[in-house]
Amino acid sequence: MPWKTLDDLDLSGKVVLTRVDINVPMEAGRVTDMTRIDKIRPTVDDIVAKGGRVVLLAHFDRPKGKVVPEMSLGHVVKALAGSLRRKVVFGADCIGPVAAAAIAKAGKEDVVLLENTRFHPGEEKNDPQLAAQMAALGQVFVNDAFSAAHRAHASTEGLARRLPAAAGRLMEAELRALEAALGSPRRPVVAIVGGAKVSTKIELLANLVTKVDHLVIGGGMANTFLVAEGIEVGTSLAEREMAETAREIRHRAQKAGCQIHLPVDIVVAREFRAGAESQTLGVRDCPPDAMILDAGPKTVAALEAVFAGAKTLIWNGPLGAFEIEPFNAATNAAARAAARLTRAGSLISVAGGGDTVAALNAAGAAADFTFISTAGGAFLEWMEGKELPGVAALMG
Repeated sequence: MPWKTLDDLDLSGKVVLTRVDINVPMEAGRVTDMTRIDKIRPTVDDIVAKGGRVVLLAHFDRPKGKVVPEMSLGHVVKALAGSLRRKVVFGADCIGPVAAAAIAKAGKEDVVLLENTRFHPGEEKNDPQLAAQMAALGQVFVNDAFSAAHRAHASTEGLARRLPAAAGRLMEAELRALEAALGSPRRPVVAIVGGAKVSTKIELLANLVTKVDHLVIGGGMANTFLVAEGIEVGTSLAEREMAETAREIRHRAQKAGCQIHLPVDIVVAREFRAGAESQTLGVRDCPPDAMILDAGPKTVAALEAVFAGAKTLIWNGPLGAFEIEPFNAATNAAARAAARLTRAGSLISVAGGGDTVAALNAAGAAADFTFISTAGGAFLEWMEGKELPGVAALMG
């Protein structure tokens, strides 16, 4: 891999500034989802095992360069200590004497958590002076926050330019998974892209058709592609003004040898609510007063056949309105099929995006996927083929 990892650095006796993403949801002062906190444990444990002293840098919410008490990382100290099974010393700033005092106070195997980097206006501006003040606190920089790697901030890109730098274990796992999915994948490669609007994923679709062998389009996006083919979709969500763009993407796919898959049958209803009366129809048979809310069983069967002949699957976005029954059926069935093939060792499956993770969890399929990314925007920008500043900085 072109970037360094923890195995490439001498950490013994050094203060290791470690950028993590612990921007977790909270309710009534308690963390409601520990996933992001739990995932940094391997990096913390490895740094300590190598003789390094762990100092965590992180953002929390969007304070926009101001000190907002409700957005203090002090609120996650208890949850962090419980997950890491270590004493956590909190520093009420991420630079200067307050931060230095917290580091000096901590024991060798304790973890120091410094205050929200976004309390400083220079963080999101990648201010060189702020990055230098952060760098003065340590001797080595480890970035374990792939989810923030698509932003050139002082605590990501800026720090990596000032200290010997490497990817943490979570970042390393993410980069390896994405390299396996898009960089040098086992072929054939299938990508599923779902969601509401084509307009938000034009760059993603344009890049994928040049990288994958099969592109499955689901959700409201599929309706726009159907409209582009002259198929009526009733009252369905569709961006009719994007029909020409959809035709251009299909043309680009044909030139690149990528096969686009759209629904061949549909599940329609007159109301968007759980348990609404629905019908399964041919894709050309949507009534004028009905909306398409899911793909039908023939579409799922066709997708399962595509999966069976594939070696790599990348998934971003559900196939239908997965949040409400019965319109989660296609997403659930396809997810379980991909999980079975992954479990059998015939498919590498990588998925990412908030809705996607929620859908795969709901289907009971997430645990069997090769890799589930929680990175959101960074995952999407990687799929779009963009350079991520936080990753590029680790390459020297």
